[in-house]
Amino acid sequence: MLTKRIIACLDVHAGRVVKGVQFVDLVDAGDPATQAARHAREGADEIVLLDITATHEGRQTLLATVQRTAKELFVPFCVGGGIKTARDAEQVFEAGADKVSINSAALARPDLIGEIGASFGAQAVVVAIDARRDPAAADPVGEAQVFVHGGRKPAGRRVVEWAREAEARGAGEILLTSMDADGTRAGFDCELTAAVSDAVGIPVIASGGAGTVAHFAEVFARGKAHAALAASIFHFGVSTSRSLKEELARAGVAVRLPC
Repeated sequence: MLTKRIIACLDVHAGRVVKGVQFVDLVDAGDPATQAARHAREGADEIVLLDITATHEGRQTLLATVQRTAKELFVPFCVGGGIKTARDAEQVFEAGADKVSINSAALARPDLIGEIGASFGAQAVVVAIDARRDPAAADPVGEAQVFVHGGRKPAGRRVVEWAREAEARGAGEILLTSMDADGTRAGFDCELTAAVSDAVGIPVIASGGAGTVAHFAEVFARGKAHAALAASIFHFGVSTSRSLKEELARAGVAVRLPC
């Protein structure tokens, strides 16, 4: 049985960790390096840092923040936001990241996926997909749409279709965020996660909506996710990766328990 990963996410704005609901109403959640170190100590399998306004503001990732955070970590570290070229990715790797997450730039120029993978390996390339269902669609899951620029603009692509193309172009993982569920703590979008998981042969990380242990167990089972990402429940003391994993293990989910 494959071990399921628990990933702590740091959404960073102006050098600070923030968290909102459905990508708006941001609340300060602390210093990135401090939060990352705490989550790693508490049992997170990986840390993801997303510079959430870099693309919208037309700038590169805050490399100083990446460097400072990487120095605190002993678990895999993925960084996204503002990565538009293979050289941008190289600088992020040099700053201490193990993986990069690309979103808007990959949609604008899909060859970027393969360019980064050619230099650093497919395992280092995560394609992030910000997804929103269309409630008026005949098939809200199958017709779910991709959004870019921090969830501000529709990309004119369907989620499942883009996930397949991203894999074909060399992505090593898909980070799927449900914009509808983001920050609500009401549960992951298991139907959409399962649709993407069924469509690709690479790991799918579920994001958006984590609130309880049951939500994680459900997205691993019904959503067929390989990993699940959370932010607010960790930042604001609702749970820790350690306690979450212990409860998941008791529920029969295969996780790597911290020492």
